[in-house]
Amino acid sequence: MGAITLARVYDPQPSSGRVFLVERLWPRGVRRDAIRFDAWLKDAAPSTALRQWFAHDPQKWVEFRERYFDELDSNPGAWRPLVLAEPVTLLFSSRDREHNNAVALRDYLIAHTP
Repeated sequence: MGAITLARVYDPQPSSGRVFLVERLWPRGVRRDAIRFDAWLKDAAPSTALRQWFAHDPQKWVEFRERYFDELDSNPGAWRPLVLAEPVTLLFSSRDREHNNAVALRDYLIAHTP
């Protein structure tokens, strides 16, 4: 896996490489034409149940990652497009830049691709 960059949808957008929105829901307050992205990979995001359980609570981070990785293991078609593109930017909407699904997804991709 090549370079993986993370970017918040509310910040200036990257100008190179493939850009993927990796959220289950459309980001609040963002017009659809306001961000540039190549694909919206809803299925690469955590399930609604997992997202609601996590609720961006850093104390649940370790268990969230384990559960999310299990979901990714059972649905490789959701994240495979990310492996085929280089460089890649994962767009996320969370305010927490250290404990969000894009961070976990990046770590998963690095660990699960040659």
